[in-house]
Amino acid sequence: MTKTYKLRDLDCANCAAKLERAVSKLDGVKSASVNFFAQKLTVEVPDENADVVLASVLKTCKKVEPDMTVIG
Repeated sequence: MTKTYKLRDLDCANCAAKLERAVSKLDGVKSASVNFFAQKLTVEVPDENADVVLASVLKTCKKVEPDMTVIG
């Protein structure tokens, strides 16, 4: 399953790279990419436990960039 999130208030390309690395390391995440210019996060996760993995992705986003808003 591939899920794309809109990111609001992602301040810099370095923050985007840091977010991409953190999400990529999560258990269950097959791939993750952050497009700073489009302000989007795209995550590929397995279908069987997608809800759990995506909840973990959102939690990590908030931890890495607390001032950023993730729109699903």
